[in-house]
Amino acid sequence: MSMPMRELPYVDPKRRHGAIYRAYARLAGTRPMGWFSSKIVWRLDPFLMGLTGGRLSMGWPLPTALLETRGRRTGQLRRNGVIYFHDGNHVIIIASKLGLPQHPAWFHNLRVNPDVSLGGQPFRAEIVEDESERSRLWQLADRVFAPYGAYRRRAARAGRSIPIVQLASR
Repeated sequence: MSMPMRELPYVDPKRRHGAIYRAYARLAGTRPMGWFSSKIVWRLDPFLMGLTGGRLSMGWPLPTALLETRGRRTGQLRRNGVIYFHDGNHVIIIASKLGLPQHPAWFHNLRVNPDVSLGGQPFRAEIVEDESERSRLWQLADRVFAPYGAYRRRAARAGRSIPIVQLASR
């Protein structure tokens, strides 16, 4: 049984980060940590975040929250920890999946079922298509998590463009 989620903390993408945050983000963006993330963190974090109401995450100190989507085929509830930040009244999440050739499953789910929950709060997901808006949001995203740049390059080599998702309150 999961605990109620705390209010989703506001994440200002223009905020300067301390040395610990920058070092952790740099470490999290390495290939060995990518392997560790995909094999362990992505599996444990949804359980840990659900159990603690979002207070604990293996992604600390990065701004992470529990994303809940409905499976595109099954309709079953799916949970994933994601990095997020705010852009005005919207919350932004990046479907990076370490820059691997395929999109994360949660992205496919929200395309079919755009009513999602992040940190226990209801949102409506919309994929950002406009290139100038994507460029602006990438500049903000890179400030929150610098490895996104490497993920974009890796995805581009595989022929994939990483989606940016804007969440609006419902």
